[in-house]
Amino acid sequence: MVDKNFEKVYEEYKQQAQIEVGQSNQDGKEEIVAVRKNDDGDIIAFKTSSGRELDYITALTEAKSGQIAHIDVFHKYGRDIIRSEPDGIKENNLDQLPEF
Repeated sequence: MVDKNFEKVYEEYKQQAQIEVGQSNQDGKEEIVAVRKNDDGDIIAFKTSSGRELDYITALTEAKSGQIAHIDVFHKYGRDIIRSEPDGIKENNLDQLPEF
């Protein structure tokens, strides 16, 4: 049995995330708009909204310092990894972005 209060709170949480995602990037930070993958399908480079092309290490450094919007850095497999902010929208995940 699902507690209706839990369900209501979760739905409100999802709606708030969609509102925030729908708002423009008001702080002027660059965003990732495209990716480059290697033959194994791993993301190896990023293209920003200003047209800059960043290798993985440069993008990682800029993401850690908060220069790129809507990107998180987390530690897994013994290294730092870039990922899009978890917002429940599959289409804006890094792996779903167009390739350049």
